Amino acid sequence: MRFITCKYITNVQNHVNLNIIAEMPYLGVSKVYGPLCGKLIMHVIFIWIYLFEASNFRQMKNIYLQILNDKQGISELVLATVTGTSGSTPQKPGSSALFSKSGLEYGTVGGGILEGKVEQFAIEALLSKKPVHKLFSLDKSTSDGEDALCGGRITILIDPLLERHSSLFGIIRESSLLQIPGVLITGMNVLSGGEADIKRYWVTRKSIPDISSGFSAAIIEMAGEILSSSDPYDCREMRLPSEKEGAAEIYFLEPVLPHSRLIIAGAGHIGKALAKLGQMLDFDVTVIDDRPEYANSGNIPDADHILTGEIESMISNLNIDKDTFIVIVTRGHRDDAGALRSCISSDAAYIGMIGSKNKNALMHRNFLENGWATEELWRRIYAPVGLDIGSKSVEEIAVSIAAQLIKIRNARK
Repeated sequence: MRFITCKYITNVQNHVNLNIIAEMPYLGVSKVYGPLCGKLIMHVIFIWIYLFEASNFRQMKNIYLQILNDKQGISELVLATVTGTSGSTPQKPGSSALFSKSGLEYGTVGGGILEGKVEQFAIEALLSKKPVHKLFSLDKSTSDGEDALCGGRITILIDPLLERHSSLFGIIRESSLLQIPGVLITGMNVLSGGEADIKRYWVTRKSIPDISSGFSAAIIEMAGEILSSSDPYDCREMRLPSEKEGAAEIYFLEPVLPHSRLIIAGAGHIGKALAKLGQMLDFDVTVIDDRPEYANSGNIPDADHILTGEIESMISNLNIDKDTFIVIVTRGHRDDAGALRSCISSDAAYIGMIGSKNKNALMHRNFLENGWATEELWRRIYAPVGLDIGSKSVEEIAVSIAAQLIKIRNARK
């Protein structure tokens, strides 16, 4: 679980002794099954952390889309961005948070004592209008005993002058709407006291800043490597010799990529719950159903797109690529089969289908006998869908599916 930090593990352990849970017999449950139930609850707790952590981390990837939308107004916001780390830290480079004079508005740079200190600096910067590049040591000197001590070091850029780059943030938003990946380059001339002069540049495959503006060819080359990797966590830092004595010229490069798409076939209870989790996890969520009374924004407010019509034909008309995830949770066997027929040969990164083992075995046989799939194609399907955590309720089933989506999405990076 890549994003579980020392902070969140400690928070869970403060409330729940995981070793005791794994061994205790439960009321109404025999001693034979007690440990099994305990381990299941422990598994669910860690999946919950996984979902929470992944949601927090991914929010920062699109924080630039929030800057122009925030009710505070761009001149009343401060952007804090983790630009470097060493050792164990609660967040990694690229993690960002927006602050106003009222405190945290969006995102995270790690939570706890660290985030409280960053908030103080952000409010001070909002008053002084001076960007700063600060190093924080996460040792005993930064904690009063209430927070986990990761022991690492983390560098954070605090920028209260976002209005200087409002047009660039607008371009980033346009690129996102057009599904165009890019790299945001933040150039900092940092003085010995930590004050920083900031310039920002937006790089796509078709738009490259003029190198004569002070860039080195190596920085542009690095941006190209990041675009080629398509890794949303591939943030890099480059330090160049500064013309000013005692200063440091630093370039921080971070990818800003389009959301992965989550297509949910079925607007019933599970589809609705999964749409909510998908939104939390920064998917671009599309829900499809042939029932208008279910396929509407009143019933599924968390979907980005809702399509009403015959499910098989709707999916057939979509552009399904290697960054598309499909979950089939329709109301019946016939609709499940139609949805699967429309996408089983696609380039989708993931196709999952709900149903019992018996139902899936029957559908497997039908697909092979009718020539709708080969054995190789069928092996791509996650059926039954979701991680096996003994899910019973609608919400638990949705959590198990969401956790599997995270697992597959992160395994590709």
